[in-house]
Amino acid sequence: MRDEGNLELVLRANGIARQVIGHIGDKWSLLVIAALGHGAQRFSRLKARIEGINQRMLTRTLRALERDGIVERTVHPTSPPRVEYVLTRMGRDLSVAVTGICEWARRNLDEVEASQRLFDERSAKQM
Repeated sequence: MRDEGNLELVLRANGIARQVIGHIGDKWSLLVIAALGHGAQRFSRLKARIEGINQRMLTRTLRALERDGIVERTVHPTSPPRVEYVLTRMGRDLSVAVTGICEWARRNLDEVEASQRLFDERSAKQM
């Protein structure tokens, strides 16, 4: 049986757990965490690897993940300064779950697309 007390903590509208889930549950955060799961990367490399993300959204996502203690930002004293992002211990722990989600999406992509097509066809007939 599941521990309902722990679930209630997560389900609270004003709880920190819900805020963190909101941050890590958006598509950009999941993709940033997945990309950083392969080691430290510079901003420009992350932007190039994560197709479709713009500079503003990547900046916002990295800041939110840094604030939550999932990503660490390091500025190297070079000219020009070199900035790298890496997962923290918590981030690496989370990366295991994110990798699982990404793998699930890869394995089930065809089935999800077929389901979406079927749903859209049924919806179009009802109109």
